[in-house]
Amino acid sequence: MRLAFAILWLIHLLPIAAIRALAWPLSQLTYLLARERRNVGLTNMRLCFPELPVSEHKRIIRANFQHMTRLLLEYGVCWYSSAERLRRLVDLKNLHYVTELREAGHDVIIFYPHFTAFEMGCYRLNQDIPLVSVYSHQKNKAMDEQIYKGRQRYDNVKIVSRQESLRSIIKAMRTDHTPFLYLPDQDFGPRDSIFVKFFHTNAATIPGLSRISKLANAKVVPAIARRVGNRFEVEFYPAWTDYPTDDITADTRRMNAFLEERIRECPEQYFWLHKRFKTRPEGEARFY
Repeated sequence: MRLAFAILWLIHLLPIAAIRALAWPLSQLTYLLARERRNVGLTNMRLCFPELPVSEHKRIIRANFQHMTRLLLEYGVCWYSSAERLRRLVDLKNLHYVTELREAGHDVIIFYPHFTAFEMGCYRLNQDIPLVSVYSHQKNKAMDEQIYKGRQRYDNVKIVSRQESLRSIIKAMRTDHTPFLYLPDQDFGPRDSIFVKFFHTNAATIPGLSRISKLANAKVVPAIARRVGNRFEVEFYPAWTDYPTDDITADTRRMNAFLEERIRECPEQYFWLHKRFKTRPEGEARFY
């Protein structure tokens, strides 16, 4: 693992254009060798974009492998580059949707889905505003220590373990109206999940966005991190109105519908290699 960290340290010295170029051959090799993950991505394509031909599914997933490879190589940039370099690389668009709510005394949840530029965007954002973040410990101790240390490099984040209660998250949010950076768009298993449509297929989805918003009386501001050529941007959207409602299923479907719209804008950059439809309703056949 030390060798991996040393390689990432060396890579962070490269320009982003060079990292992008390095990722291309590595991603092509990984696409060929990582058969299981390739099939996961293609299965997700079939379920989410049945209207597209198989050739387009393959094109998107091949490009997605490149974006995922870039994500891994860019960890060195996130961990070791200067704050000034990250500020030059990442643009924050419409951050005022968050800052104005904080200044008015509101708590804020930033709905921040898993696009492949999310790490770079997170490190840039944390320079401007404090954040509450939920952390899942890694099995590898060295990796766990490095990621945990990296998340705190600006001493401007309150990390809550995934094993802690919602009360811990809300308590952290209410200290100086610290925004909660929330990524609830993956399959976390049947516990506490409900089945709602994600594109055309029911997906086990955590309804935490609606629940925490209601319990904390917090506004929800979506944000999407994207790669734009050799640069990055985090775009913030207006706070949702009439949210949450008394219908937690409708609220959760609204979250997925918004995510679908953003995915269609840059499908290559979403986390398609995750088994999003792994958990199935009782009696339903598995996809993977």
